[in-house]
Amino acid sequence: MFLTPGLPLCRWCWIPNWLPSWCPTSQNQLKTAEDRMLRGVSSPFSKQYIPISNINTLWTLTFNSDTVKSKTPMVLLHGFGGGVGLWAQNLDALSQHRPLFALDLLGFGLSSRPQFSSDIQKAEDQFVDSIEQWRTKTGLETMILLGHNLGGYLAVAYAIKYPGRVKHMVLVEPWGFPECPDTAEADRPIPVWIKALCAMFSPFNPLAGLRLVGPLGPALVQTMRPDFRRKFSSMFSDNTVSEYIYHLNVQTPSGEAAFKNMTLPNGWAKRPMLQRMDQLHPDIPITIIYGSRSSIDSNSGSVIKHMRPNSHVEIITIRGAGHYVYADQPEDFNRSVLHVCETVD
Repeated sequence: MFLTPGLPLCRWCWIPNWLPSWCPTSQNQLKTAEDRMLRGVSSPFSKQYIPISNINTLWTLTFNSDTVKSKTPMVLLHGFGGGVGLWAQNLDALSQHRPLFALDLLGFGLSSRPQFSSDIQKAEDQFVDSIEQWRTKTGLETMILLGHNLGGYLAVAYAIKYPGRVKHMVLVEPWGFPECPDTAEADRPIPVWIKALCAMFSPFNPLAGLRLVGPLGPALVQTMRPDFRRKFSSMFSDNTVSEYIYHLNVQTPSGEAAFKNMTLPNGWAKRPMLQRMDQLHPDIPITIIYGSRSSIDSNSGSVIKHMRPNSHVEIITIRGAGHYVYADQPEDFNRSVLHVCETVD
């Protein structure tokens, strides 16, 4: 299923067509919300759809001034439910010394939202191959690949398949690396009512609840995630961020559905990336960035370092940051990433 500009995109709902649109959103509204997110970015950049296979496109921001064209470009991959607008506090700093590209992953943001395979390996390949097709179309030979959350998982999957294209990987609070612990249920018994709710909602996509409440969705995002307003308080004093997050996540569930198929009911990856780290070329340097206040288990970083004794693996912890490190402490995050990039060229 593909996006149609200007049309409501909650067609999965069981609401009759003759009723007003249940979810107050459209691709145009998402574009407007993204424009508002990016209005504080002072560096010149372009926005375009990059065509890939099967008439799909990946929405891309490009920062590429003449003074930095000789440097290895950096490519930003957002996390689950994210989009290019969430890098608003990082784009200026990260684009000063090298070309910078930020793209909406296939199935997310303003990129095409095709139907993904229900086979988890094939779905992962769709993500990875879309990045490679995007790289070919943009003409990048090699790149620094930075991924947050799901973007970190896909960055490693991409580097395993296309090792010659990655000069350095920066994994920011990556999702999907450790195996689901067998003893989790025994150590922390889960109440019966939670098990029942999990069973009841397991057939639905992760963000189905946001669509279910329809016109109440924007207010729900503001109520449930007031932290996002604080994260971007230096740029916005209104509901710009929550509105962007709302419009990102009530569109046709494409990448979201693929992510659901890639996860166990408790949120762990069905194909944990730690099981495949031995397939990653030893010459690819890795930097892993965690927030000191994040709930994400940072032990995976230590495990990767132990698994790659003859490779460069650096672990950085940003003090005072949670899972959204780049938004919680943008100056420290930008400084750390720029320092990493200095070792590339």
